[in-house]
Amino acid sequence: MTDTERSREVERLMNAYGDGIKRFCALQLKDAFLAEDAAQDTFIKAWKALNTFRNDSSGKTWLMRIAVNTCRDYQRTGWFRHVERRFTPDDLPEPGQETVFPDGEVSRAIAALPGKLRMAVLLRYYQGLSLRETAVALGVSLATAKRQIAKANAMLRQSLKGWYEDE
Repeated sequence: MTDTERSREVERLMNAYGDGIKRFCALQLKDAFLAEDAAQDTFIKAWKALNTFRNDSSGKTWLMRIAVNTCRDYQRTGWFRHVERRFTPDDLPEPGQETVFPDGEVSRAIAALPGKLRMAVLLRYYQGLSLRETAVALGVSLATAKRQIAKANAMLRQSLKGWYEDE
């Protein structure tokens, strides 16, 4: 594949999934500016690795796996651990569609989840990946992805108790 062909394919992926990647990174890193950098790094890595993509998964799953690893790399740096990041839902990039919960309470509850659980929830519910695709993007077994989603759901139910009405 030539550089021009790779550039066209990455541009197509950016148009299709760029906003979702940026939102995922923002919720994972809790910093809108850092999320922009992480999203750009994700697409640079995708451009470099496009020749190795074997179509074992969808392009979206492949990109989300790269984004997960990019966010993990950012979180491992000493700088990341020592900088105070105040995050609010207002810091998120604008979604493509109107949010169901405009007060931001759900976003704050998700942002408060531990890292692995937050990633699982973001991939499964915000990015709309199937459980299998979520497991692939996280690099874990299907059973582990199911456990992480179940644990995150239980924690979210507890933290949002009283915020919503149980039916």
